[in-house]
Amino acid sequence: MASSADEIDDSLYSRQRYMLGDQAMKKMAHSHVFLSGLGGLGVEIAKNIVLAGVKSLTAHDTKSANWKDLSTQFFLKEADVKNGRNRAEASVASLSELNPNVDVKVSTENVSATSNLAFLSNYQCVILTETSLATQIQVNEFCRKQNPPIQFISGDVYGVFSYAFCDFGDEFEVADLNGEEAKQSFVASISKENPGVVTCLDNRMHKFDDGDYITFKEVNGMEKLNGEMHQIKVITPYAYSICDTSGNEYQPHTDGGIACQVKVPVKRKFESLAQQVLKPSVMMLDFLKDPNMDHLATIALLNFQDKHGRLPSVRDEDDACELVSIAKEVNTSLVNKQTVDTDAIKALAYSAEGCFSPLTAFLGGVIAQEVLKAVTSKYTPLDQWMFVDAQEVLPEPSSVPAQDFKQRGDRYDALRICIGETLLSKLGILNLFMVGCGAIGCEMLKNYALLGVGGRKGGKITITDNDLIEKSNLNRQFLFRPKHIQKPKSTTGAESAKNINPALTIVAHQNKVCQETEKEFFNDAFFESMDIVVNALDNVEARRYMDGRCVTNQRSLLESGTMGAKGHVQVIVANMTESYGSQQDPVDEDIPYCTLKSFPATIEHTIQWARDKFASFFSIKPTSFTKFWKDHGDAQTILKKLKSGEQPEGVIQAVKFLGYRPANWNECISTGRLKFQKYFNYKAQNLLRVFPRDSLLKDGTLFWQSPKRPPTPQVFDENNELHISFVISVARLCAFFSNIKVTDQDLQLPNVKSIIRLTNIPEFVGSVKKIVTDEEASKQEIDEAVEGSDGDEQLEKCQNQLATLIANNRAQPEHLTMTEVEFEKDDDRNGHIDFITSASNLRANMYGIENADRLKTKKDCRPHCTSYSNHNSCSCRLGYT
Repeated sequence: MASSADEIDDSLYSRQRYMLGDQAMKKMAHSHVFLSGLGGLGVEIAKNIVLAGVKSLTAHDTKSANWKDLSTQFFLKEADVKNGRNRAEASVASLSELNPNVDVKVSTENVSATSNLAFLSNYQCVILTETSLATQIQVNEFCRKQNPPIQFISGDVYGVFSYAFCDFGDEFEVADLNGEEAKQSFVASISKENPGVVTCLDNRMHKFDDGDYITFKEVNGMEKLNGEMHQIKVITPYAYSICDTSGNEYQPHTDGGIACQVKVPVKRKFESLAQQVLKPSVMMLDFLKDPNMDHLATIALLNFQDKHGRLPSVRDEDDACELVSIAKEVNTSLVNKQTVDTDAIKALAYSAEGCFSPLTAFLGGVIAQEVLKAVTSKYTPLDQWMFVDAQEVLPEPSSVPAQDFKQRGDRYDALRICIGETLLSKLGILNLFMVGCGAIGCEMLKNYALLGVGGRKGGKITITDNDLIEKSNLNRQFLFRPKHIQKPKSTTGAESAKNINPALTIVAHQNKVCQETEKEFFNDAFFESMDIVVNALDNVEARRYMDGRCVTNQRSLLESGTMGAKGHVQVIVANMTESYGSQQDPVDEDIPYCTLKSFPATIEHTIQWARDKFASFFSIKPTSFTKFWKDHGDAQTILKKLKSGEQPEGVIQAVKFLGYRPANWNECISTGRLKFQKYFNYKAQNLLRVFPRDSLLKDGTLFWQSPKRPPTPQVFDENNELHISFVISVARLCAFFSNIKVTDQDLQLPNVKSIIRLTNIPEFVGSVKKIVTDEEASKQEIDEAVEGSDGDEQLEKCQNQLATLIANNRAQPEHLTMTEVEFEKDDDRNGHIDFITSASNLRANMYGIENADRLKTKKDCRPHCTSYSNHNSCSCRLGYT
């Protein structure tokens, strides 16, 4: 995973780390995985596992590359086919290049039902593809007998049909069923009865589920509940019951209390493949199809393959009829008999020799997810079969001659077997426009290359993305490599796609799709020239804009996205379905501004406060400052205007901020120390001055009661790492916007502490600003309410301050420009997350809130979506049919 298995390279794994957590990431980094079969499905699984960051992957294959492989196996080249190279050996270099932290090995030894399987004991997870049923059963039995059991997964894609199977042993422990953050709910009351009923504060939903486990903290009166774990029964969205609280050991609840969800490990029992063949446990994925029928057809096909040593021939009626007969025979052995669907089984027979690349992408993502579940014990595993098909893309047998599906010895043979030459040609002349070339965009481009979209005369793919490649992209945007960092995503993605299929015609733009580019690049004529538009975007605003352009120009749109372990696809057909803008996502619940400003109750509140402080002091104010002086002239000019009674807009803020502007590194450190005193000491003192701890509301109840927490002024300690971290992070950011060079010597702790000791800390003076407690008040209303002195007094202070700055040579031209600090969470060298983490945790300490580590802070303050490769693979396939 990094230089050692326990060291996580956050610059590479940051998005995945947010979703899985450090414990799961470290488990994965110690895992050894064996994968058999490097065809289309196998290479998708391998690609996702390597990107995720296991310890090692052994890629096993005994087959040589053939023309059909090029329809799905994106790491194989035509030269590999011509030279008859082993598929694993031909792919290992490309797989290794995806993630240098993963040891990718190759095995070409034969693995069968009669092989010595002892070597598999070196692995935590074994995956079989393109393997006979007899071998699967034998390997599965071997895995089950090991202590601890080896997690077993098998799967395959036959034409437009596919399956996956999981067996993680008799007692597989799932540490976290859903991977969601543990929920919290503030308590309004706890009844003293059997069972005790807990109601939520301010009529807010608790969001717990029946059977969840919770613990309590900060309960007053009924203190015995604090630290106890209880299983709850949901009564309403606003109330739930716990244990019997009627006894004497439980005193009446007075106030306060936070209920915290506890993730309790759950044991799952799996059956062997041999048992599951006869009585399958199947996942319902498509409610219009019967997965049990798919199971029958798949087992029949595996029996056909074991009998003949091959799959049914393409569009061969005799083989199709024999497969139907085998299915009927298999059906007699099943515990739950099925009605045999002859048409579906024949469709499987007709296309089984082919392989539909969108299915390999989807199933490769699913199986890779199951591998990660197996080695990390996080998320609920598949129970136990999953069947997916895309029968909808199959032409009616009577409408297309059999010759249309015959192989021609080219890269499209496997696809041609599935959909026929007629539809294949239509894909080749398609004109497609894709916006975004990130995680999903890379998967889309790979699939288009395998499908041959824009690969024939008259066809073209147009892509646009204005971003450059960063290191953190490499973990899930597999068309990019370390050598591509800081290169454009669009042009690099286009080159990589052409490397998969040289026949593609791709035009790459680096322009943002917006109103400003409509006239020159993406006008109505451009959209009208496209057959279909694809969104691979990461924000709602851009999605809505693209949706509007497609509606205006009556173009179909394929919309998709991911957020952590979740993904979505929406297929929008012009003049047939609703558009993306027809539905609105639920509005996120905003944190009341007065809560952020004065009364935080959770760590999320303090993180958002720190993020707002960063934006205000290091981004917004420096930008406004520079613009003011650029628009209104130098300091002498402004001073003359002030003396003549003029008041240029924004002058008070600009002069005040000029006074803050450090002139050297010592002043940067002093600014950090003064900010500490202001944010974490004086603010607390002022709140307690206005609202003492024993303050009462009009109804006689305490002002400081849950969720309001009385603050404790923080006393600066130069030996406290958190305190020093805050001062240094502020100093570094001030140095950046003031264009002051910082050396390694400047950052040495003895030097920093010596400067801090020389900083003059003024005595606390109570503020005259009003403290707003109304949660309904907006930011603007609160800001207006807290304005202190009147305008004339402020102008006089401003004039005097500017005159002093000029006299002290602190208002020279070089002092009148500042550099905006653009928030960037993925570069740990810039100190941005250092500021957010230290400021958030200091404020949390001030209010008695549990601190958050750097990872949670980074996750909660980040503006982008969490993502990892498996979900991008899955999402990009779902709309193809």
